[in-house]
Amino acid sequence: MPLDKPYTDVPGTTIFDAEQSRKGYWLNQFCMSLMKAENREKFKADERGYLDRWAMTEDQKLAVLARDLNRCIALGGNIYFLAKIGATDGKSFQQMAGSMTGMTEEAYRDMMVGGGRAASWGRKDNKDTE
Repeated sequence: MPLDKPYTDVPGTTIFDAEQSRKGYWLNQFCMSLMKAENREKFKADERGYLDRWAMTEDQKLAVLARDLNRCIALGGNIYFLAKIGATDGKSFQQMAGSMTGMTEEAYRDMMVGGGRAASWGRKDNKDTE
């Protein structure tokens, strides 16, 4: 019997729950490996070769190679683990989040400093989605 997931009605939002955790286990393990300098160097020297050492799906590997963080999240990635990819690339969390929203780093920062989006933003039952 599937679990009731009342949190699935936020468009564009993937909640990292037990199902996502199972789906992204190897993707997240790869990300955590990037905490070691020698692994970051191996990854930067041969990204595909390094990814092939992990039991990730092909879709997960392609998402990492494309740095498509939204796709990585949909495939089970946890943003806190995925941040290791950004750090390996020399990107701040703010730069990564901006890229995930289609905003520039500055626009994303300004939105967040201004209080972010309303909690009701994008919900199916809310007519004001902007």
